[in-house]
Amino acid sequence: YITGIGYDVDHPSEKFKKYWPADVHLIGKDILRFHTIYWPIMLMSLDLPLPKQVFGHPWLLMNGSKMSKSLGNVIYADDLVKIMGVDAVRFFVLHEMPFAQDGNITWELVVERVNTDLANTLGNLVSRTIAMVNKYFNGVIEKPREVTDLDQELISLALKTPKLVSEKMEELRVADSIDQILELLRRCNKYIDETEPWKLAKDEASKPRLNAVLYNLLEAIRFSAVLLRPYLPASSEKILHDLNTDLDSLDSLKEFGQLPSGTKVVEKVEPLFQRLDLNEVIKQAESLSPVKPLNQHQSEINIDDFSKVELRVGTILECVKHPKAEKLLIEKIDIGNEVRQIVSGIAESYKPEELVSKKVIVVCNLKPVELRGVKSEGMILAGKNDKEIKVLTLDLPNGTKIS
Repeated sequence: YITGIGYDVDHPSEKFKKYWPADVHLIGKDILRFHTIYWPIMLMSLDLPLPKQVFGHPWLLMNGSKMSKSLGNVIYADDLVKIMGVDAVRFFVLHEMPFAQDGNITWELVVERVNTDLANTLGNLVSRTIAMVNKYFNGVIEKPREVTDLDQELISLALKTPKLVSEKMEELRVADSIDQILELLRRCNKYIDETEPWKLAKDEASKPRLNAVLYNLLEAIRFSAVLLRPYLPASSEKILHDLNTDLDSLDSLKEFGQLPSGTKVVEKVEPLFQRLDLNEVIKQAESLSPVKPLNQHQSEINIDDFSKVELRVGTILECVKHPKAEKLLIEKIDIGNEVRQIVSGIAESYKPEELVSKKVIVVCNLKPVELRGVKSEGMILAGKNDKEIKVLTLDLPNGTKIS
C-alpha cells in the first residue's frame, strides 16, 4: 500500500507525505485480521502512522448465499454492465450494501431497483420536467419572483440534503447517503403531483406560477445531479448537460436558485435508464459467462479411462514447507516399493507435522513436474471446499492399489 505511493525508509516521496496516513483503509471483512493486526504492527515497527480508520466491507450475497464457483452462483460485474449499464451496477452494489450487514443480489431485486429508483424516480423525473419546460416555455426558464410555502418545503429539503449526504458518508454509510438523495428526488415527484403543472398550463394567468414550479424542479434536479456524481458519474454528467449548466460543484449547492434566468434546456432528453423486463434479464443472464457448478458431473468416462490412473496407498514419512511458496508442502511418501517426493498445495490447511505418518492415496503415474523449483512425482488425493482442504486417508498397507 505505501510503496505504491512512494514510501522509502530514507527518502519518502512527496506523494507519500500527501496521502499517508490513509483517511480510510477499505478492505473485505474476511481479511480483517490481517489488516487490523499484522499490517498495523508492520507500520508501527517502521514508526509510521496508522490509517485513520479501517472499513471492513461486508459481502454481496447471491440469493442469500456467498458467491462460489462450487455452487455455480457467481455473477460477474462485466455481465451486469452488459445488461443494465455501468451506472446502474454502481447504484445497485452501493445502495444494496447495508453498513453492518451483507448485501443481497437477485435478478428480481436488480430489476425492481432499476425500474423503481433509476428509471422512474430519477429518470422519469428528469425527462418529464424538461419536456414540460420545452412544451410550455420553449425550453427557456426564468427565476421566479415569489416563493410559496409549498415551494419552500422543496427548497428547504434541497438545501439540507448536501449536509445529510456528507454526514452519512463521514460515517461510511454509503447506502444511507444515497437514500438522502433519493428522498429529494421523491419529494420532487410529489411536488409535481401537488402543483399539477399541466393544469396551470391551461390558464395564461397561471404562467408565472407554472414557471416557478418548473424552475424549482430544475434547480432541485441540479442539486440531485451534483450529489449523485460520486455514485453515478455518467448519469450526473448527462443530467447537468440536459440542464445546460456548468454549476456542478458542491459550493454551488450552498444557495437555492443558482440557475440563471434564460437557461435553455436541451430540446430532447434521452432516457437515463431503460426499464428492464425480468424475463428478458434472466434470459440474457443465462447466456452470459455461465459458471458451471463444480459439483455437476464432468464429461463421462468409461472404465478404460479410469484404469489409466494408478492410485496407491502410501505413508507420509516426512513433510516440510516449500522454501519458495507459502501454499506448498513437500512430502516424502512410502508407496510400498519406493519413496516418492510430492509437492502439494495444502499448506493453508495443514502444518507439516500434522501430515507425518498419515496414510494417503497417491496418484503414481502422473508425469513428474517442477513446482517452484522442486520436483514433484505425483499427487495426493484431497477434497476442497470454500473453507478448507482435507487429505483423503485409507488404512491399508503401503503400495495397495486402489481400484
